[in-house]
Amino acid sequence: MESYEFEGKTTEEAIENASRELNLPVEDLNIEVIEPGSAGIFGLVGGKKAKIKVNVKGATEIEAGDVEKLAQEVLEKILSLIPIEASVKAERMDDGVTLSVVGDRSGLLIGRKGKTLDALQFIVNKIVNRALGEKVDVVIDSEDYRKRREDSLVQIAKKMGDKAKRTNKAVTTAALNPHDRRIIHLTIKEDEELETRSRGDGVMKRVVIIPKHKAK
Repeated sequence: MESYEFEGKTTEEAIENASRELNLPVEDLNIEVIEPGSAGIFGLVGGKKAKIKVNVKGATEIEAGDVEKLAQEVLEKILSLIPIEASVKAERMDDGVTLSVVGDRSGLLIGRKGKTLDALQFIVNKIVNRALGEKVDVVIDSEDYRKRREDSLVQIAKKMGDKAKRTNKAVTTAALNPHDRRIIHLTIKEDEELETRSRGDGVMKRVVIIPKHKAK
């Protein structure tokens, strides 16, 4: 269970800072006072800030229980508000949870280049991670889009890698989300003649594929 540390002039101020930063009411927090703080001499010299350690109540119980069930319930609740008739299958993976949306109109959730699916995934991750008090990766898929997208990105990476070696020049992908960039990086990593770098600001960045001797 992830813990956070906060400071303040007083313990009360440190607790207020924790509640504000985590966007949670104080009653939802487990609080441990590390340093009560002191005003120092006449409130001017030798003062120490108060320091507390905080974690979210209930995070341990959720973590020890059915994490995939939590993620599934969150997604089902969102889908019920759209509304769309579809069921959600959850599977716990080593690196997180995969949620598969199944239904006649589930393809509508994919959107252009998977943008709707990515937005839905972002929201579910925020809600689940807030409930757990720590980061768990939740991947949402529909009609095996993620697998088809991964296969496509692998082929794109290989073709661009071949071009980089053939022309002895760096080549750059379109702007990609973190998940898609990771696939490019891992694919190129298998080629000893190439290396990759991410370029850009924000969530969407490009991947530059560079011949290693060119980089040097």
